[in-house]
Amino acid sequence: MTSLLRNRDLWLAVVIVLMILATGLRSPGFISGANLLTILNNNAILVVLALGQMAVILTRSIDLSMASNLALSGMIVALVNAAYPEVPVPALILLASFIGLTLGALNGALVWLLGIPAIVVTLGTLTIFRGLIFVIAGGKWVNADAMSEPFVQLTRIPLLGVPLLTWYAVAIVLCFYFVMTRTSLGRSIYAIGVNPVAAVYAGIDVGRTKFVAFCISGALSGLSGYLWVSRYVIGSVEVANGYELTIIAACVIGGVSIAGGIGTVAGAVMGALFLGVINSALPVINISPFWQLAISGGAIILAVILNSRAERRRGRLILKQPEAAR
Repeated sequence: MTSLLRNRDLWLAVVIVLMILATGLRSPGFISGANLLTILNNNAILVVLALGQMAVILTRSIDLSMASNLALSGMIVALVNAAYPEVPVPALILLASFIGLTLGALNGALVWLLGIPAIVVTLGTLTIFRGLIFVIAGGKWVNADAMSEPFVQLTRIPLLGVPLLTWYAVAIVLCFYFVMTRTSLGRSIYAIGVNPVAAVYAGIDVGRTKFVAFCISGALSGLSGYLWVSRYVIGSVEVANGYELTIIAACVIGGVSIAGGIGTVAGAVMGALFLGVINSALPVINISPFWQLAISGGAIILAVILNSRAERRRGRLILKQPEAAR
């Protein structure tokens, strides 16, 4: 019973439910099944990205280039689809994931082989990836009329009444949970976040594990590039601009420690859904957009405070002076 009361993921789920119910008192249509499904579908991409960011943050790193990776991967597959509409959509999905994986591997290689801090590397590649979109597309947009019907509709096809976009997110969550809890890779990612020195003595290659974590975040960013372009039917340099902060916020709110080594898949998912619910609920109750930003920022700060308190460990007093004892 005590462990349940201390379960952060459970409390975050309770907060989300209370927000939904409270908003439903103001607008009953908000708690309808169709609206809740829409909120879930609208935040499916954020859930996928939060998992990729979680893998990197657990290793005491950070990936600021995920949104730019998404935009570049999405633009490339949109251009390919516009030029060659006969290319099967599954092949384009694999292409987007491969492009994202390559970009993530570039980040990981710079961090691993050159020892450059991850925040510096990804801050630089963030700008580079955005610039490449201008170079590749010539400053143009790819709109709905240039995309093929299968390319656009694949995320919208209902399965058991739920769009495939949501099912993609569910499948990735299950796979990611298995990797993080049932494989040596997942244990290694947690280990180097908790104590990288001890991880080395345990036979874990810290640099290589960080490289793999960046590859995971890159691949999920690339996949999200296709999902985003298909979902919103637009490819441009402005796609997901500034979204990297939302991704990090979802992880922090979900209890993923910036110091590394602490966090759960369920927490990252709940953090993404929390942001999705709060962003959908505040306009319904006529909260000003400026206050929406302030409330979201306040939630992030509160989450950081809670994380720091949870991570704090009391030191053990080994020697005690007589004066101190008295």
